[in-house]
Amino acid sequence: MRIAVLLCVIAACSKAPTKREDAAKPAVAPSAPAGARVFLATPQGELAVAVEVVKSDGALERGLMWRKHLPPDDGMLFLMGNERDWTFWMHNTLIPLDMIFITKDLTVAGVVQNAVPQTDTLRSVGAPSVYVLEVNGGWTAQKGVVAGAKVRFDAVEAYAK
Repeated sequence: MRIAVLLCVIAACSKAPTKREDAAKPAVAPSAPAGARVFLATPQGELAVAVEVVKSDGALERGLMWRKHLPPDDGMLFLMGNERDWTFWMHNTLIPLDMIFITKDLTVAGVVQNAVPQTDTLRSVGAPSVYVLEVNGGWTAQKGVVAGAKVRFDAVEAYAK
């Protein structure tokens, strides 16, 4: 089911926005849940990102759409459910984002840097992943996050069930 919904989202990226999409704007942007964090190995040492964890079809589709702000060391962790070469777009996303694609063995498969907001360009890293971490645009370059970096989760397991 999740794959079918995501394929519909990808197929829809060539369509013009509709009034229904505008109605889907969240009233309040939720904050990262207490304790859920992703740790990334960098040249600066292990860095933590407080994450909002999403895995339901609706939350996966919505992602960070309509958000006007993301705190500096916060992000959204997508639990995709299966491993494949995922693609993301920024159609109704208002802020630039970096996308960190993570493999099932918790290694960074690749990074898309500074994805331009409100565009329909499909972005991927050309390698399979099962998690995707979105952070503020420019964060990965500033912190030195690159493909091959090791990743560790803390308090994310409760959301994976």
